[in-house]
Amino acid sequence: MNASWEGRQPSELSLSRERMVQLAARVAELTAARLSDLPAEAAWKGAARAELEPKIAGPPPEVGTEPEEIVDRVVRDVLPYAARVDHPRFFAFVPSSATWPGVLADFLGAGYNVFQGTWLGSSGPSTVELTVIDWFRQWIGYGEGAGGLFTSGGSAASLDAFVAAREAAGAPEWPTVYMSDQSHTALVRAARIVGIRPEHIRMIPSGDDFRLDVEALRRRVREDAEAGLHPIAICANAGTTNTGSVDPIDAIADVAEETQTWLHVDGAYGGFAVLTNRGQEAFRGLHRADSIAMDAHKWLYQPFEAGCLLVRDLETLDRAFSVRPEYLQDADWGSENPNFADRGLQLTRSFRALKVWMSVQTFGLGAFRRAIDQTLDLAEQAESYVRASDVLELANPASLGVVCFRIRAPGGMAVGDAERLNEQAQAHVVSSGFAMMSSTRLRGAYALRFCILNHTTTWEDVRETLQRLEDAGRALLAEVDG
Repeated sequence: MNASWEGRQPSELSLSRERMVQLAARVAELTAARLSDLPAEAAWKGAARAELEPKIAGPPPEVGTEPEEIVDRVVRDVLPYAARVDHPRFFAFVPSSATWPGVLADFLGAGYNVFQGTWLGSSGPSTVELTVIDWFRQWIGYGEGAGGLFTSGGSAASLDAFVAAREAAGAPEWPTVYMSDQSHTALVRAARIVGIRPEHIRMIPSGDDFRLDVEALRRRVREDAEAGLHPIAICANAGTTNTGSVDPIDAIADVAEETQTWLHVDGAYGGFAVLTNRGQEAFRGLHRADSIAMDAHKWLYQPFEAGCLLVRDLETLDRAFSVRPEYLQDADWGSENPNFADRGLQLTRSFRALKVWMSVQTFGLGAFRRAIDQTLDLAEQAESYVRASDVLELANPASLGVVCFRIRAPGGMAVGDAERLNEQAQAHVVSSGFAMMSSTRLRGAYALRFCILNHTTTWEDVRETLQRLEDAGRALLAEVDG
């Protein structure tokens, strides 16, 4: 060992190797225990700021505290007060249930403090990202010229896509974008950020099945072009958040080709269902999209953040984002050794792809296919259960893990009273801690909503939650009759 290294004095901000190992072991033990015990815990826990600040807030200390005390404080006073999105009975919004190799990958990436903006800074990690992105490319059905990058999530991926679409269109003066009235707000936000005026963000109506009306889209794009506007992007949904509905991607791709407009597919939550036969059938035409956003922290079972953007022609990203300042001249290793900063909005990037690579290497792709298929089955079983129930009624059939329903209101009950009935039944289940669920509105009508994506969820979890809703509904209806 180098003599100068042996005599090196530790920083005040350093810990000894032994202490680092001790603390890491403590954190791993607490985290593993939390995951093991999760099914017996409440599915959701939150608190008001007034309750939490006395435990957390205050001026920064001038002198530090033993790190074990800090870890215990975080586990006791901070982390419990958050949505347990990986709980097997968390059916609200869009759940996320991470694999343990994915958790360890984030630990390794942070511990090695990977900067993944350039090949110079991260040749090994960048090779992993290229490998995983190529997996995704093949799953979608893209050709060899396709590619992409990891992002924080679907919002950032769609923003990158809109920048590429705008530049591919020549950055016209009056750009317009088109999306379904069921599209995620992330698309609206991305359009605003890239300079689309609010009145030029076209919300195309969806049909009774909550899928975009293709003929309405075709008419609107042509009308805008004739009026001197410049369509730059059409958006299709590979699983809407509201109902899980999938737009007719193949038919929308026809419109995009006819009008020479960029097609972007928002598959942030549903996209990885492409690994299953049902997903491939639902997403027919997906390979025709110019860009696709997907979140591996949803239906590929990774920790946050693990979004990604795939494009059919990788050069469209390079043309939109590549900037080569003098201070990064050493980072130019040629096109075969790409800098991911030239493909998206971030220069400082963490090593997101590692969690997917480690998880798939650990379990094999077949395990992920079966897990996705299992959750699709559970959603279909939930739909069948609701159809057979004398208390519940279906609001929308199951689609990509989402099923919408409500407590059946008796004839003559006012709309407002029926809504309160459903709100109270939902509140009963959530406040019990047994399960977490959310609500939505479908064509203005109140609906309860299950999103079943967790690889640890069983039919017993789904069935008992539905039974508890039925019990709550019966009790509330009895009060009304009484």
